[in-house]
Amino acid sequence: MDEKFEEQGKLPELKLDARQAQGFLSFFKTLPKDTRAVRLFDRRDYYTAHGDDATFIAKTYYHTTTALRQLGNGVGALSSVSVSKNMFETISRDILLERMDRTLELYEGSGSNWRLVKSGTPGNFGSFEDILFANNEMQDSPAIVALAPTFDQNGCTVGLGYVDITKRVLGLAEFLDDSHFTNLESALVALGCRECLVPTETGKSSEYRPLYDAILRCGVMITERKKTEFKGRDLVQDLGRLVKGSVEPVRDLVSGFECAAGALGCILSYAELLADESNYGNYTVKQYNLNSYMRLDSAAMRALNVMESKSDANKNFSLFGLMNRTCTAGMGKRLLHMWLKQPLLDVDEINCRLDLVQAFVEDAALRQDLRQHLKRISDIELLTRNLERKRASLLHVVKLYQSGIRIPFIKSVLVRYDGQFATLIRERYIDPLEKWSDDNHLNKFIALVETAVDLDQLENGEYMISSAYDPSLSALKDEQETLEQQIHNLHKQTANDLDLPIDKSLKLDKGTQFGHVFRITKKEEPKIRRQLTSHYIVLETRKDGVKFTNTKLKKLGDRYQKIVEEYKSCQKELVARVVQTVASFSEVFEGLAGSLSELDVLLSFADLSSSCPTAYTRPNISLPDTGDIILEGCRHPCVEAQDWVNFISNDCRLVRGESWFQIITGPNMGGKSTYIRQVGVNVLMAQVGSFVPCDNATVSIRDCIFARVGAGDCQLRGVSTFMQEMLETASILKGATDRSLIIIDELGRGTSTYDGFGLAWAICEHIVEEIKAPTLFATHFHELTALANRNGSNGHKQIAGVANFHVSAHIDSFSRKLTMLYNVQPGACDQSFGIHVAEFANFPQSVVALAREKASELEDFSPNAMIPNDCKEAASKRKREFDPNDMSRGTARARQFLQDFTQLPLDKMDLKQALQQLSKMKTDLEKNAVDSQWLQQFFSSSD
Repeated sequence: MDEKFEEQGKLPELKLDARQAQGFLSFFKTLPKDTRAVRLFDRRDYYTAHGDDATFIAKTYYHTTTALRQLGNGVGALSSVSVSKNMFETISRDILLERMDRTLELYEGSGSNWRLVKSGTPGNFGSFEDILFANNEMQDSPAIVALAPTFDQNGCTVGLGYVDITKRVLGLAEFLDDSHFTNLESALVALGCRECLVPTETGKSSEYRPLYDAILRCGVMITERKKTEFKGRDLVQDLGRLVKGSVEPVRDLVSGFECAAGALGCILSYAELLADESNYGNYTVKQYNLNSYMRLDSAAMRALNVMESKSDANKNFSLFGLMNRTCTAGMGKRLLHMWLKQPLLDVDEINCRLDLVQAFVEDAALRQDLRQHLKRISDIELLTRNLERKRASLLHVVKLYQSGIRIPFIKSVLVRYDGQFATLIRERYIDPLEKWSDDNHLNKFIALVETAVDLDQLENGEYMISSAYDPSLSALKDEQETLEQQIHNLHKQTANDLDLPIDKSLKLDKGTQFGHVFRITKKEEPKIRRQLTSHYIVLETRKDGVKFTNTKLKKLGDRYQKIVEEYKSCQKELVARVVQTVASFSEVFEGLAGSLSELDVLLSFADLSSSCPTAYTRPNISLPDTGDIILEGCRHPCVEAQDWVNFISNDCRLVRGESWFQIITGPNMGGKSTYIRQVGVNVLMAQVGSFVPCDNATVSIRDCIFARVGAGDCQLRGVSTFMQEMLETASILKGATDRSLIIIDELGRGTSTYDGFGLAWAICEHIVEEIKAPTLFATHFHELTALANRNGSNGHKQIAGVANFHVSAHIDSFSRKLTMLYNVQPGACDQSFGIHVAEFANFPQSVVALAREKASELEDFSPNAMIPNDCKEAASKRKREFDPNDMSRGTARARQFLQDFTQLPLDKMDLKQALQQLSKMKTDLEKNAVDSQWLQQFFSSSD
């Protein structure tokens, strides 16, 4: 049973009387049907869920239906489950941050009177932020995308609008897409989309099915909205209230779009941005350009293990997990998420990042000092957002202050650097930090906090306004202190009157029930009983003692309590005023957050490069139309990071006109998949601006990485393994250009050998001749290696730039044991090793023997009809013309011969005796081979 399951005895008790239960049942029946919504009801000390939601929670989070209880009796009874506050947080995080198939609603009320107070979706969970990120960092910045597709004879024009609520950014894009929506898919990945709005009518048309499939491939929730919501009529006016600065640039931007304006209008309505005045004047609007970053579709993200997965055994299984060594609370992680989904295409910007990483790699002291300071930086972006939304408290203000006072230290560390990139560091970080931290910006904020907040009380965990900040508060504080002194004096006087040691016997207590009171132990009470009854009022007698008071203490205590309440009220007003003033510094904090989060990620790259057992190297970056992709001593960063791996590096040389298209053959488990993936990962890392796990690296910029490295069934959508394989390959053929990088593993294995080989051959030819992109093609179809031998004869075009490589393996000639060498070498592999791998898996020997026999028989058949005539020679060695029965008889006799030979006592025979015995056995075998042509071929070849 799951560790999170709370035993039934520990679950909050469902405490509802018959009247409350009946009222709630009446209300629950009025709720509209929504299969996606999980509805939770706040019962103050705990929460409840009912009906199908209760069953879902019991099965999903408690992993048992014994947690269910029935609310009401008879036919109208309702399945219910209670949820503790800790479990509520777990459920909220899972639904809104992990799952993509549910929404969350929270209700407050009692009896039959309940109201919806919070609702959240995976893309729009703003109202739940205080619950989701109270004890956890916000690692990703989700986006909501709305689509307005228009189909015509040329294809589909996609109008796209999006909003990133965390960063307060609105965007538009419009582009023509193919039937597989490859452009849309890469846009959804790059934007980090978690929820996609589409017109309701789209679900009723078959032409929209590929659109839905593309969205679902990205793991994005689809939300249908009425078509009337996709309108851009008042968009400019609405944006004018949301955006910073003049509305004219917004008007000019929106006028350039037809479909996207309606999509953005739907976003404003769905996210209710105009309903929250804190959004006014805080958003920016921009055009999203598909060609701004390297395009990565969902298949490439999975194939290269870019983002972490729930199934990862450790963080190093994903590229994000490996590279995430950020120090700031949340900001650096979110930026790294974005960078990995948006690798750069600009050579200068890539080299700028690489220059900074190099500076931090070469100067370990600089790197370590900066990282130590960044560890004390809070999530400035999230804190600023809380300020703007008027959800902040003094706690948030103090956290911003504690981050702000680190800026001078960070700046001083950067100023000390005097290496070759000093000018760049000054332009990129020192100058912006100086701009935002002068007396008109950050220093002004720090002075405000130091004046307004009682920083001395932070050690006690109290966040209070300083009494010196406001005259009224100061007067109340003085009066409070005066009363405290008077109460203390009365305490001393009473101790003298009763002849009791102060604090030791006569104590002064302060509680919520009686306020200030005197207390003595029950042991002391008999000594002063007469005085107590005559001069004091006894309030309570308990095991811990007797509490009593008198009119003076009661009068002072009541006055003290009144002053405390007035102080709290005054403090609350001042806190609101301080928070409102601090919110005016939002632009300062946004500027600081941008610089610090970027610095954090680049330091993370440098730390990774420096701390690996085998150091990373800086890649040389060239334009996409020039240069090659040459990775010497290339390694897979995630695989080499596993404790049990001793990684063997390999060279990859994708050279134009020579080895631009590489066919990689070799045994299963020999390292083909790792090799081709590591090339993709290294290219992606280089274009993100990181050093790469190579000895030397040269990368010609790629605009896209396409990867097809295995597919699975999707029965819910009626898609088989082979169909999924073909869909992904079709996306490559339609979307790839000569500037892309293509990685394909085992294409065609989902169907018969003949069909699979034919498709693989045709696809290879198309990529080489039409797309002309650098390609790594791993396959078990050895006949494909004939592509590299095409010489242009017999009417076929000559193909240039195709090269064969193989991962090497060694078979011991005596034991037949297979040893993987994981070394990539030029040339084709001339055999398969599947049966040897089966032996690794401890197949029964009888099964292995039969497999060898049948493999020998079936090697007669090869798809020669599909190979061009001038390439058949490469596969001719497989062609044999023997009767299967003849082969079976011959192999049985050959096996008996080998068995007899192994039983010879060679250790007791001299060379002459051994040769004589072997000659006799050979003669006997020749006589037995008279009726077996298959066996006779071996004697003729030995002659």
